[in-house]
Amino acid sequence: METLSRDGRRWTPDYLLAIDAETCIGCGRCFKVCGRAVMTLKGVTEDGDLVDPEEDDIERKVMSLIDAGACIGCGACARVCPKSCQTHGSQPL
Repeated sequence: METLSRDGRRWTPDYLLAIDAETCIGCGRCFKVCGRAVMTLKGVTEDGDLVDPEEDDIERKVMSLIDAGACIGCGACARVCPKSCQTHGSQPL
């Protein structure tokens, strides 16, 4: 879906569609550059369930997509991710 920027340049949004919890290291870089509250930090249990990161029995922390509709497709999160664990696309959810 191509659109125009404010000054008339063509631009195709690259929406965040998913975050791979197996690859994500929970560094929070994507969270820090996103001003839209699209993702949040979650804990991962031994069974692979995503839970509150403050729970005692978590194995590790990862970023999780919580509001895909808020994503504007700027791609800032992808540019700062050291593990390339995100899936992006031009079609919103």
